[in-house]
Amino acid sequence: MSLPDFKSPSKPSSPGMQLHSAIVQLNIGGHVYTSTLGTLRKIPNSKLANMFSDPPKHKADAEGRYFIDRDGTHFGQVLEYLRTDTLPSHHVPEVYREAVYYGLKPLVKLLEETPQLFGETVGRQQFLSRVPNYQENLEIIIRVARAEAIAARYSNIIVCVLRSEEDLARYSDALNTLNADKESVVRFGPWKSPATVEDLLDCIKMDIEAKGYRVSFQPHSIDKSFLFKSYDFFYKLTFKWW
Repeated sequence: MSLPDFKSPSKPSSPGMQLHSAIVQLNIGGHVYTSTLGTLRKIPNSKLANMFSDPPKHKADAEGRYFIDRDGTHFGQVLEYLRTDTLPSHHVPEVYREAVYYGLKPLVKLLEETPQLFGETVGRQQFLSRVPNYQENLEIIIRVARAEAIAARYSNIIVCVLRSEEDLARYSDALNTLNADKESVVRFGPWKSPATVEDLLDCIKMDIEAKGYRVSFQPHSIDKSFLFKSYDFFYKLTFKWW
């Protein structure tokens, strides 16, 4: 598919200007947008600019529009930024993913400074990076919960949260007791960060629910005669399947 010609109604323009102002239509996963090559190439060396180099690296749909096989729901806000330097105020995480995909580094940087993303990338993700085996533990939790879901409405996983090295030493006996009772236990921590146990539990719930599951936490008491409050460090994570 060749680049479209652009004919100016006024005085003749140079071939370079004609190409820069050429109007093109895009079909991005069924969402149709109209723009100019100049707008699409506004950020040099970006993936988006390279897509519309000469010749463009895309096939055409049945209507002759440039086709990109990707969800185009939020591409309009990307175009708005390229046209007017206006940042989106809604669906910021979704627009951020599009900016990353199209390699629009200036937009990526600006979006990372917005309140919606700053707390996630600078606060929450930085905290989680200090929790050993966080992502691996989430995968274990989901795998065990699914295995226990056969003919059951609920799956229960015991989560042990140890905030410090002192907690780890103090509660090792309680953890051994739970294991002896064949409870499904997943341990988090210790970590080095001001974040609290409640902060971690919120993160676990948030990230599991982001995968489409319905979960809830409640303190878990051990029916044994310990000299400490075991429920301060053990929580029951419940998956509800229907």
